[in-house]
Amino acid sequence: MHAARALLGARSRYASVTQSTRVLDRPPAVSGSVRIALVTDTYVPQVNGVSTVVHRIVRVLGDRGAAAAVVAPRYPNAPAAAPGELRVRSAPFPPYPAIRLSLPAPGQVGRFLRRFRPDLVHVVTEGPLGLAGRRFALRGRIPLMTSYHTDFPGYCRHYGAPLLEPTAWQWLRWFHGPARLTHTPGEFVRDALHARGLSRAIVWGRAVDTEQFHPERDRVRWRRRLRIRDGTVLVLHVGRLAPEKNLDVLIDAWSLAHATLGAQARFVIAGEGPLEARLEACLPWVTRLGFLDRDDLADLYAAADVCVLPSATETCGLVALEAMATGLAVIAADAGGFRESIHPDRTGLLAPATDARAFAAGLVTLALDRDRRLVLGAAARDFALTRAQTVEDDVLLAQYGLLIAPPAGGAHACAA
Repeated sequence: MHAARALLGARSRYASVTQSTRVLDRPPAVSGSVRIALVTDTYVPQVNGVSTVVHRIVRVLGDRGAAAAVVAPRYPNAPAAAPGELRVRSAPFPPYPAIRLSLPAPGQVGRFLRRFRPDLVHVVTEGPLGLAGRRFALRGRIPLMTSYHTDFPGYCRHYGAPLLEPTAWQWLRWFHGPARLTHTPGEFVRDALHARGLSRAIVWGRAVDTEQFHPERDRVRWRRRLRIRDGTVLVLHVGRLAPEKNLDVLIDAWSLAHATLGAQARFVIAGEGPLEARLEACLPWVTRLGFLDRDDLADLYAAADVCVLPSATETCGLVALEAMATGLAVIAADAGGFRESIHPDRTGLLAPATDARAFAAGLVTLALDRDRRLVLGAAARDFALTRAQTVEDDVLLAQYGLLIAPPAGGAHACAA
């Protein structure tokens, strides 16, 4: 009953974020222990926007007394599956071995979920495990929620297969069409899904942990470790080092900025991926830190002065919000989710996604103007506080409650 009360108590927060769906006049009657199954093709210990959101949902459900089960890949050298988890054998994705895909296992997933007896299945990704979770929910007539985090049509362009973009959209319509709600972390992406016929897409999943990422973190540790002198500007890029992240623009922009700033700036990259060798060859003077856990990353943000993010395919841009929550001045691509958190010359800077010279000019300007960096960073922190997780967590619980327990009369808030 504790979980049911939490779901009902969150109901009042729901209407403000469900304008694209029909909102009920009264809360649903939820009783007993609420059981939510989450199915994802990426999860901790991997660190990315999707795994971060899923881990957060599991934590929130536990805090509110609900039962959660997770179906996720098994990773090499990772700890054994936690209680309530099914870890499915995975293999490296050839173009990017750090990404692992679970082998199709609909029978294994189905048996696990039948034993768990979920009231709702939340499928977070569109990979093999997501397919198995979707199939289980639809065959069992269990309420299905999905999430759309990855710009697959955009990835087709960046990976040299633009002719596959229409096929990607067909797949997405088929995959998400039966869902009673589809989460996506940005208004731009939500509108694109609506335009493609996915009218039950709503914005959720763009909150940031402002307690973990904050300006009072240890700024000195990383600067000492990297031997950065006082007065030297630390310029940072964080993210997966892959073609869809627009790294050619980063290479050109940083080369131009480095030629102007010289020893006044130190350039640092945190992340790994298939373009590591290219970045090392093109930017030999850059410090590369590889993969960092979230605590190390939060301290690195606090140690930095400027963060540069040229990706044009971000549905949310959580990396920007984390940097902003730490009080860091951000220069990002004028595209996708970045537009929804970075207000030009107020909470950061935006540059055309393909214009390396504009990125370089903004970077040089901020590197040479400490006062402007501090003003932008303070405003960025203030904005990030408006995206704190508490309200969004309550909204999620209300959505689960509405889908699990429709009102008398039988109509769901978002019928499939």
